[in-house]
Amino acid sequence: MSPTPRRAAVLLAPGFEEIEATTPIDVLRRAGLEVVVAGLEGPVVVGAHGLGLAVDQTLDQLSGDLDAVVLPGGLPGAKNLAASLEVSALIQRVHRSGGLVAAICAAPALVLAPSGILEGKRATCYPGFEERFPSAAQHQEARVVVDGRLITSRGPGTALEFSLALVSELVSPERARELAQGMLAGA
Repeated sequence: MSPTPRRAAVLLAPGFEEIEATTPIDVLRRAGLEVVVAGLEGPVVVGAHGLGLAVDQTLDQLSGDLDAVVLPGGLPGAKNLAASLEVSALIQRVHRSGGLVAAICAAPALVLAPSGILEGKRATCYPGFEERFPSAAQHQEARVVVDGRLITSRGPGTALEFSLALVSELVSPERARELAQGMLAGA
């Protein structure tokens, strides 16, 4: 009997950054994870540049344990995620259970900072949004920052590195290297 695959949710709100959502969905699925695309609305959520993505379920339908929650940025997507009490509660639940919380672009500043998850952590975000970090957070300009069970990244151009960092933490560094090689990442 094979083990149950790890389970991650990628949360979509209207105005999400498409590259920052589709890249983790694709890469995590390539790595063998069960990825649930959960939307604040459904059956389709439209991104910042007009691309509509079908969701597997709406956030209020999401149940069961999660090993990770992934928050794409984009505007107004990150603002819409931040305004959702359900998103905040889910982030806290995953964080308290020892799961991985991952956010990219504006999402670390707009969604994670108000939740308190960045307190005492190293993190990054889209340039200019670091002003919203709490004083106890340590802003870094690295493309991807891993601090324990928190992964943050800067923006659309870092989405593949961000996604491979998720695989490294959720599956293994070896699997992340295999995927990177197969996708010609860094070539």
